[in-house]
Amino acid sequence: YVEIMELIHERAQHPDSRHERIVADHMKATAFLLGDNHPVVPSNTDQGYILRRLIRRAIRSMRILGFDDPAQTLEDILGLVTQEYGDAYPSLKEHAEKSKEVLRDEVRKFNAVIQKGLKEFERVVEGMNLGDTISGDQSFRLYESYGFPIELTEELASERGLSVDMDGFKNALSAHQEVSRKGASAKFAGGLVDDSEQNVKYHTATHLLHEALRRILGKHVQQKGSNITPERLRFDFSHPEKMTDEEKETVEALVNKQIQTELIVTREEMTVDAAKAKGAQGLFESKYGDVVSVFSIGEFSCEICGGPHVENTKDLGVFKIIKEESAGSGVRRIRAVLE
Repeated sequence: YVEIMELIHERAQHPDSRHERIVADHMKATAFLLGDNHPVVPSNTDQGYILRRLIRRAIRSMRILGFDDPAQTLEDILGLVTQEYGDAYPSLKEHAEKSKEVLRDEVRKFNAVIQKGLKEFERVVEGMNLGDTISGDQSFRLYESYGFPIELTEELASERGLSVDMDGFKNALSAHQEVSRKGASAKFAGGLVDDSEQNVKYHTATHLLHEALRRILGKHVQQKGSNITPERLRFDFSHPEKMTDEEKETVEALVNKQIQTELIVTREEMTVDAAKAKGAQGLFESKYGDVVSVFSIGEFSCEICGGPHVENTKDLGVFKIIKEESAGSGVRRIRAVLE
């Protein structure tokens, strides 16, 4: 950690201990998220959103410290974290190159975001006079729609002799977080429109699809959302790139193999800690109750869930992927049917 702080201090044109610590702490956390055995990728939802904010806040502090181009220093910090902790946490070394690649791409995206955000900021303040206030809704829109840090809005406003309604911003942010929290809860109700027989089949199929994606694409795959109707399932998951035709065919075949094997679906109630120990998939940062339902599909899939399921995979029919597409930065979407 000392080496990281020294590196930042040496390269900063305008040294500031607080912002130097922010860069060091945020990049250490970033290194562990990117280099985990189940790597997180930057996105606009869930853990990916936390990671994106860590990286962007680090870049924001580097701007204050006088770094014109922080990309190389961020990569160097990542290397120092790997060097210092890699023996105790081998996954940091294992994912070192991929982590740098993801970080490099995120810096590039944020630079583009800043440029768009600056243009929107200029539009917001156009016609304002000295002493005017940027509303909470305006600053939140810059933050939510353009990824524009609230601290940057405050700094630019101060330079113009303007202020920002921080209470209004915090209220808008709280309302947004409440909607997100309810959305996270809905994910584990299965994204069901109703509990019809066909919907229940599709819901069970999403569990098979989730595990198949993790086995074929990697353990970084995490559910980001689902929507089910009697006609099809839609499943969003974390993955940085478009799936190849071969990957889609392999995932489809793996799901159908589990269906043909006629796996029994079982439900158990247990504590969250017991579910983790069992290896169940779930958004553990969400607020579960003391006891959760864990559904196992044979030895293939194990997941925390609140929705209904079939008793045996033989009831599902034939699984077919219809389309795979982007659902946002770092998130892919699969549409599939049961025939």
